[in-house]
Amino acid sequence: MPPRQGSPFTRKTVAFLRSLKRNNDREWFKAHKSDYEQHVRAPMIAVLARLADDFRGFAPELVSDPKVSLFRIYRDTRFSGDKTPLKTSAAAHFPHKTLGKSGGAGLYFEIAPQAVWIGGGIYMPESDELAAIRAHIDARHRTLRKIVEAKSFVRTAGALHGEQLTRVPRGYVADHPAEHYLRFRQFLAGREYPAEFAYDAKFYPELIRMFREIAPLVRFLNEPILARPVDPLAFAEMKRA
Repeated sequence: MPPRQGSPFTRKTVAFLRSLKRNNDREWFKAHKSDYEQHVRAPMIAVLARLADDFRGFAPELVSDPKVSLFRIYRDTRFSGDKTPLKTSAAAHFPHKTLGKSGGAGLYFEIAPQAVWIGGGIYMPESDELAAIRAHIDARHRTLRKIVEAKSFVRTAGALHGEQLTRVPRGYVADHPAEHYLRFRQFLAGREYPAEFAYDAKFYPELIRMFREIAPLVRFLNEPILARPVDPLAFAEMKRA
């Protein structure tokens, strides 16, 4: 494993992803799969192993496991107008242990041909998840403000962002003290970096710094989702996954 303050990624990681973007077909990928395994997948797994250890200190409820966290390189094109077969980025997400691969809020990072993105939150909450989060904000908006308006949070991750309604959702007064946050449909925080940052010695320290700052937001968003009554069928399905 690379030195703890370094990065397992190299220039060849980004070069491979850029080549894949130019040659997005299965035959090309098959001929270059060993490069993918060596320069993309192997360093991703190394980062996940390192994060699994570090999460114990500040986000023990989150999963960092290749079987759960690592996104597949192959795209699902069945319902997409874009029929290119492969993803041109390397990405991983870190969900809550009891919410399954795609449930609730989590942390996330991505290395793409032109940029690196590090952050977290919840991107496409189900309608019941969103309703639960809004009720949680209604009751505990001071806690949310304390997290996302803290100087360290803004300095590290920027302002909370995501799609928003133009007005407060039905059921909440227009002059609600948290009207700004109640209008959110997505709750995201993070920053973009140049693609070359993936192999910078500061990559992993910055990844941890960002994740430490955003973890309380992720925890806040997951609290109301975890508090919902558990659907026995959904729980059984999650356990089988």
